[in-house]
Parts: sequence; structure tokens; C-alpha cells
Amino acid sequence: MARTSKGPPGFNRIQWTAWFVLACLPINAAEFRIGAASLSINPPPGIGLAGYYHERGAEGVLDDLMAKAVVLDDGKTLASIVVCDLITMPKWIVAEARKRIESRTGIPGHHVMIAATHTHTAPVLFRDWSRDETDGGSKGVAKDYSQTLPLRIADAVAKAHANLQPVRAFAGKETEPALGKNRRFWMRDGSVGWNPGKLNPEIVRPAGPIDPEVGVFYAETIGAKATPILTFVNYAMHPDTTGGVRISADFPGVLSSALALYKGPGMLTLFANGTCGNINHIDVRWGGAQSGPNEAVRLGLILAAAALKAYPRLQPVSTNGPLRVRSEIVQLPLPPYTSEELTAARLDVRTAKDSTREGFMKLVRAHRVLDVAAREGKPQEVEMQVIAWGREVAWVAWPGEIFVELGLSVKVGSPFAHTYNVELANGAIGYIPNKSAYPEGHYEVESARVAEGAGEMLVTRALRMLKEVFPSP
Repeated sequence: MARTSKGPPGFNRIQWTAWFVLACLPINAAEFRIGAASLSINPPPGIGLAGYYHERGAEGVLDDLMAKAVVLDDGKTLASIVVCDLITMPKWIVAEARKRIESRTGIPGHHVMIAATHTHTAPVLFRDWSRDETDGGSKGVAKDYSQTLPLRIADAVAKAHANLQPVRAFAGKETEPALGKNRRFWMRDGSVGWNPGKLNPEIVRPAGPIDPEVGVFYAETIGAKATPILTFVNYAMHPDTTGGVRISADFPGVLSSALALYKGPGMLTLFANGTCGNINHIDVRWGGAQSGPNEAVRLGLILAAAALKAYPRLQPVSTNGPLRVRSEIVQLPLPPYTSEELTAARLDVRTAKDSTREGFMKLVRAHRVLDVAAREGKPQEVEMQVIAWGREVAWVAWPGEIFVELGLSVKVGSPFAHTYNVELANGAIGYIPNKSAYPEGHYEVESARVAEGAGEMLVTRALRMLKEVFPSP
């Protein structure tokens, strides 16, 4: 009769089976962990609202502003992505928050991506480089509030870090072409118009594309009864819908509430804006109103519906990683200006009013010239950053309001299956148009603090970094 194997000496059958299973496991197998958390960043009463060239004081809260954080861990490397319901993300806030985060969690500062949704019903922030925001009559309140943000952001990341747990992750996309609209148009006189008005008979066609992709990254706990932890949603469109004088997260807040109804309140929905420098929601072919809280609800629900359609088709993300991060500084050239333009800017910034299109554009030019002159020839230094998981997913941080053409170029050239552009991240220097927009002119170009070709420099750098972090076969 054949002899029955009893395994290693001294082992009974159950012990031998357990030993065999453990022996077959790969050494140092990667464990993909994610933690998520959010904290309120509502400002105090008396603060001014951002987003325009005139004073607008906040008069209450329509819905909460949040700092939302996700921590990623492959067992060897930690990284974090934070998105705040704010108009912009000043570089000094990023630097201070990173110091606190590294001290409290061990996550290297350059492994932390911190971005803003660009809601136009968020408070004015203290910025030491730009003159294109008034303080809304809030005097020192805006500066005091801004100085609390690094701590609140660090608190959110520390909470997410404490919530780290093994997960299954999935990624995918849906297409939503009905929301985003390119706001630059070729007009009958051959010029390019900016927000030329609804049903304007002089409009010929849009001057550029949109990015209809709704990127979705989803994570849930491991187990028979999986619990949703995170849905990351990426779409390119200005959150300038709610209007008025009440604090609001705009349509990203509606998106979060809607997905929570489906997946449960314990799941964090983190919306990051794509490259939407020239993209908003205004449909010029339709004469109906498209502003106010109800419009924000409509947009948020349509975006939520796209995410809901994506859920069943999401594909598993490998848990083997690796998690990789790159962060590099890029020097961008400044736009030229003349001494006559500088003299005019000093006058216009004191006398021009934004109540007319002509006065508005005078203010735009004046603020740009004064900001560029203040740099005394020093190029803009910006950070480009990539956070990547395995061969499937990569997040690209952009330091401003980026034209959609630039983000599309990175998506097309990226080796990753899913590439998420995150604008207004790790600092923000205003609009960064693509090269062909400069001779066309108008608001974004007149406002840009970088010279023609700067956007393409960032595309080149982003694509190189993506290829560097893409794992070898």
C-alpha cells in the first residue's frame, strides 16, 4: 500500500496543510491599502468670496466646503491625494501642509498632491503673487482663514492615514459629452470670442474641443461583504454655477451627496477637476438660464449618473502595484510687456470697473502686467507631479487652470490605461493656454502669467514622467 505523506516531522494533517499554503504564498506579497477621510473647511463669517474681480462678501453657507484626503500604500511607498473645495491652491499652503503631513504620518511631502476643485463660491485666499482677487471687504479675515488650511489639510491626511486598510480597487471611465462646453468660439468676423452669450447669431463654432471622459476610481474593503471606501471622479468643467453670496461646493458637492445615497454615507467621493481652463457648462445653443443652486444640482446629478453607469463596467486594478511618485520643478517663461503697458496697468487697476466687458478686460490685462513685472524677469517655477499605481492608473498634477487640449495630449500619450488630470494642484499660477490660443487672444490668454509654449513644456514633462514611472514588463 502506498505510503501517505504526513508533511514535515511533528506536523499533523491540519498543521501540514496550513504550512503548505503559507509556503506557497509569495514572499513580501504586496498589499494594496487605502484610507480616506474628510473634514470641514468652512470659513468664518465676514469673509469675502472668490472668483470674480469685484467684492462679494459671504452671507451664510448653502453647503459645506470640505478637505478630502486619500492615502495610498503598497507596503513600501506611501502617497496622498487631497482635494479641497476652494477656488485655488496657493503654493505656500501646499508647502506648509506637506511639512505637517510628513511630520505626522511619514508620507514624504513630495508624495502629497493637494488640489482645489475651483468652486467660485469659496472664500478668497491669501496669495502673495497675484492681484486678481479682491478681499471682498474681509480685510484680515481671508489671511487668517488661509493660515488655518495647512493644519486642516494635514488633519484630513492624518485621519485618512489612520484609516488605512486592505482594499480591492477598480478603475474605468464613462463618457458624458452633454455637460462640458468649450467657452471659446470662432465668430463671424474671424475673431475668437470668450463666453459670447447665449443664442448669439455671430457664433460660428467652438474654437476647441472638450474632454467628455468621466474617470472613475473605486475602492472597497476586502471580504464577503465589501464596504465602499472611495469613489474618485475626474471630469473637466469649471464649477462656476451656484453664484450668489452663500458658501457652496457647487456641483462637486451635489455629486458627493448623490453617490453617498447609492453607496452609503461611509464612502468618500473625491472629485478632482480635469484640465478645464477653457471649459464651462454654458450651452450657447439654448436660451435657458444656467446659473444658481438648481443648475448646480442638475450638473451634479448628471455627473453622478455617469459614475453610476461606470460602476458595473469598472475593471479590477492589480494589487501588486507598485506605487510610484515623481515630482519635478519646471521653469516657465514669462509673457512680454512694454513700459507703456506697465504705466497703463498702474492706472487701470485703480480706475477700471468690471461692470462692462471693456472695463473687465482692462482689469485682466492690468493685473497680469503688474504680476509679471513684479517677478523682475524671474521665470515661473511650477511643480509637475505624477502618482501612479501599477500599469493601470496615474494621476497627473497641473499647477494652474490648464487648457483642455494640453490635458488631452497627456491622456493620448500616457502609457497608463487610466490617466487622471488634476488641475490647480500643488500651487496655481493662473491660466496656462495651449500655444495656438495665444494669437487668438481673449480672456484666458490676456490673463496668462506664462508665455506662449509654456503649456506644451508641461505636456512634454508630464509624458516623460509618466513613462519613467510606468513599470517594465
